[in-house]
Amino acid sequence: MTTPAQSARADGLQWGIPAGLLALGFIPMLAGTFRLVQLVQLGNPAPITPENARFFAAPLPVVLHILGAVIYGLLAAFQFAPGSRRRYPKWHRMAGRVLVGSGLVVALSGLWMTWFYPPVGLADPLLPARFDGPVLFIMRLLAGSAMAIFIVLGFTAARRRDIPQHQAWMMRSYALGMGAGTQVLTHIPWFVFPGLHG
Repeated sequence: MTTPAQSARADGLQWGIPAGLLALGFIPMLAGTFRLVQLVQLGNPAPITPENARFFAAPLPVVLHILGAVIYGLLAAFQFAPGSRRRYPKWHRMAGRVLVGSGLVVALSGLWMTWFYPPVGLADPLLPARFDGPVLFIMRLLAGSAMAIFIVLGFTAARRRDIPQHQAWMMRSYALGMGAGTQVLTHIPWFVFPGLHG
């Protein structure tokens, strides 16, 4: 029999993991929401700059990417709550279907933007935006492709009732999808030392 203290500790762990994952995705979701508001302001549009002109020229991919990422980031965090899959299997399956769709939207729209948005400030048309380089371009292609493949592999594993493989593939796709959250940590030196830009 569990004591009240053990039960409280288990409940804390139950919601501690989703809370941590939501915190990781908070700033990218906030930045995406800000970009979305800029794009849809009909009466008072944001100023168009060389960095954001491509988003205004073709807003649908970035809008889909942001909406998909917010749904994916919010909903997927709760899939990691220990015990929730056993206690609420219907919710897990229903949320999982939404996550497969939103995750694929994120991955495929990210790939589309990587390939088709015009370059900014570079003479070489094969490279993406000014502060991006060929390494980041390749990383985006690999991450977007891998995320889509991992989601499909996770979905097919669930259909086969291979739960360990399903969990492994879905965790990998989530890690790739939430990689933007780590930019908060990796970009701190750029904000603290602006001279590092360029």
